[in-house]
This record gives sequence, structure tokens and C-alpha cells, in this order.
Amino acid sequence: MSLYLVFDIGNTRLKWAAVESTQNIADRNKKLWAYSGSISNQSFQSPELRVELSDYISKTMPKPDAIGFCCVAGDTAIQNLRSLFPQWQDLNWKQLTGDSPYEGLRTLYEDPSQLGADRWAGVIGARALSSTNTLIINAGTATTIDLLGGNGVHYGGWILPGLNLMQESLSSNTAQLPLAVRSSTTAAQASFGMNTNGAMTGGCDAAQMGAILRAAYLAKAMNHPVERIWLDGGNAKILANEIKQFPELAALPVEPIEGLVLRGLWAWLLQNL
Repeated sequence: MSLYLVFDIGNTRLKWAAVESTQNIADRNKKLWAYSGSISNQSFQSPELRVELSDYISKTMPKPDAIGFCCVAGDTAIQNLRSLFPQWQDLNWKQLTGDSPYEGLRTLYEDPSQLGADRWAGVIGARALSSTNTLIINAGTATTIDLLGGNGVHYGGWILPGLNLMQESLSSNTAQLPLAVRSSTTAAQASFGMNTNGAMTGGCDAAQMGAILRAAYLAKAMNHPVERIWLDGGNAKILANEIKQFPELAALPVEPIEGLVLRGLWAWLLQNL
């Protein structure tokens, strides 16, 4: 049995997980990740906290047979990652980028090297889970929306500010609007906001949903009507609840799934060992 360690360095957080060769990539059981965790990118910049992370991982799990990673946070973050395990100098490190080939998939991106590695990993993860026309939505710092055809073709996608960025931009760039507060009990809004906070959170949600609806309409016009939506990222559950308010999308399988990028890294790593 082999053990693989995968890292996703995003704009805000570093996420990691370890999987065993006996596990199934398509398994959606929440206990799939035997070892996993995340820290903020700000914490990861600290040498002391990197030592703690390295010590924690190396003492929590056996030495892995290989490490796969993707990064959208810059070269310094990659250097910090690769310095984590000096005691495991012989480890096989594999970096997934936007132009990394994956059997059964191809992208129509004009320059695949400019495709975000996390987006491509999410597409691979979605392909490992299903072979239908799929919208892949990563609702993190940015919200990304990608269309993957059941034929294995990635038709491109969109990048827009995430929910938090939208809300923060209203507060920081206007004179009288406060920072909107979204409580854990905030329900999906099917009407206009009746106070400033509700108007701001509802407006940002509506902007996200407008992009998702537009993507679904465009996919249908391209003869690849959406049959499933995968949602990953910190705001995935919020958008999943919003999607249920729209008859055009509510009938689709809409599933928030944690670690879609990590799952794609895992699938890609297995093809490249």
C-alpha cells in the first residue's frame, strides 16, 4: 500500500490531505481524507509555524511515497512548501499546472499555461467523479465557474470576485456602507433586502447567481446543457442554498464537495507516478 500527500496552496489558505492507494478517488465519504488540514497563507509565511506544520504532519502520518501540489499564491509559497520536510529529501514532488496533461481531458483555453492550476485540478476532480456536462464552481476568495463537457473537453470559464471580496469592496470603496455581516443563520434571499445589511448580502448573492445562471444558459446554447453542479470552497454551502431558489437549476444534482482540488491533484498524481 502506498501513501500520497497532496497540497493546494490557494489565495487565502493552504490545504492538505493524505490518501492511500487502496482508496477510491470517486468515494464521496467525508472520512475519505484520513489525514488532512489547512492553515492560512499568512500563517504559512511564518518560519516558526512552518516548522510546526512540518512537525505535525511528519508525526501524524507515515512518510508518503509522493507529494503532489498546485499553487496560485506565487513562487515564494512554492519554495516554502518544498522546504517543509528536510527529513524526507528523497520524496518525489510533482507540481500540477494549468497545462499539465491528464488522460481523458483537454482544455480549449488559448494558453493552458495561463489556466489557474486550482481550476484545472478542480476540473480533473470533477471528471474523476462523473462523466456528465458539469459546472464546476469554486466559491473561495474568487469565485470561478468552469464548464466541463461529458466528452472530456473543458470549455473555459469565468473568474469573478468571491462573496467576501464583493462585500468588502462595498465597505472599503463607499462612504456610508458598513461591512455586511452574514450570520450562520442567514437564509437564502428570494426577495429584495429590507435593510442595508440584507441589501448588501442579497445583492452580492444575486451577482454570484447571475453568473451561474448565465453559465447554465450559455452551456445549453453550446449544446452541452448542464447536468450536474459541483461546488467547492468556503462559500459553497451558501451558493448551494441560493441555487435551490432557481427552478432552472434546482432540479440538477447540486453538491457541495470539500477538497475537489485535492481530489483532482490525487487523480493527476496517480497518472504521473
